[in-house]
Amino acid sequence: VPFFVPSYQWWESPFYGIGLRIYDMLAGRFGFGKSSHVSASEMLAALPSLNPEGLLGGTKYYDGQFDDARLAINLATTAAEHGATLVNYARVEGFSKDSSGHILGVEVQELESQESFLCRAQVVVNATGPFADSLRQIDDPTAKKIIAPSQGVHLVLDHSFLPNDAAIMVPHTDDGRLLFAIPWHGVAVIGTTDTAIDESVLEPKAQEEEIDFILENANRYLKRRATRSDVRSVFTGIRPLVQVEKGESTAALSREHAILINPESGLLTVAGGKWTTYRKMAEDVVDQAATLAGLQDVPCPTRRLKIHGHHALGDSRDALAIYGSDARKVRSLIGLDVRLGKKVHEKLPLVAAEVIWATRFEMARRVEDVLARRTRCLLLDARAAAEAAPRVADLMAQELGFDSNWVKAEVEAFQQLAQDYLPSKLT
Repeated sequence: VPFFVPSYQWWESPFYGIGLRIYDMLAGRFGFGKSSHVSASEMLAALPSLNPEGLLGGTKYYDGQFDDARLAINLATTAAEHGATLVNYARVEGFSKDSSGHILGVEVQELESQESFLCRAQVVVNATGPFADSLRQIDDPTAKKIIAPSQGVHLVLDHSFLPNDAAIMVPHTDDGRLLFAIPWHGVAVIGTTDTAIDESVLEPKAQEEEIDFILENANRYLKRRATRSDVRSVFTGIRPLVQVEKGESTAALSREHAILINPESGLLTVAGGKWTTYRKMAEDVVDQAATLAGLQDVPCPTRRLKIHGHHALGDSRDALAIYGSDARKVRSLIGLDVRLGKKVHEKLPLVAAEVIWATRFEMARRVEDVLARRTRCLLLDARAAAEAAPRVADLMAQELGFDSNWVKAEVEAFQQLAQDYLPSKLT
């Protein structure tokens, strides 16, 4: 994706240009293209929605883009293909330990049936992101917290705010962070914030001042002012930052990962990190786990392992391209029933066949799974996703054998959730 850094001061282009050339050098052969200076007219041709007043030019560079939900699902599928057993909607209630306090496995409750069972293991890895401390303290109530959770908010606007599928990078905002406006799945995503929070929650909510902050800073660079009524969705994520010094700002904390091992119980915790380095994180964790379990020392085979769905010749213009090599299988469902080729909502890219696919092959059990975790519909347009919920619930119920009571409850639950993805004030 081409990113443009606009310059409204004479010194900005040479300053950011030097920085991005160093970025090019660090990327080496893995870069997507070299950075370059662009004139004001070139900037406006690429970004017609950019504020032209006082624009002197800018710098262009390239970065990569992906769909985090699809990558997560394809990683899970890859694991299953290599012998992993996947368990969905199961919660760790505690640990089973021997007389010396060493962990023998995890006590798990399956949330649909409420049944509990024991999963035995030579090594237990706690990779629960912002919730890592809760399991560490189940293992050892005296364990000191290491997670300093920080939330980041993104606003989703109509594609017209970035009509040419080019991104804007604003290098300095009121709090010193970067601000991005990025084309993604046919919308414009603007963010982010960095707000320290007291505790991690399953459904983090944007604070009103965070929404105001993004709009205020973005509107300095947009020709057409974005208002709350333009916001199609507000989504919030939690960064599981590893705390270094008490009181240090979350913007300054490391995004790198850390591995901790309880010498008494053997619990292995991985905390921090980010998508960019997930393979290195996994390699480090498995190496440590293998040592703890006394397994044979063998080279890690995953550094260049192709992930499920790998397709060398994917077409990004294809609406089903996010499924990679599985796209043809999704299309085969449509071939069996043309009705499955219809969208579940006119404002969403999702077709009925994708709902069937997620339910049948990707362990989706709830409407939220399909509309938020197998696809990103809730993030793209919260109102449209809420309106699509009844159709999605009906399709899932047919697949799973659930009754009308399940459909009603799922629709109500999802529509209530969707309200939290819209700004509470529209003025």
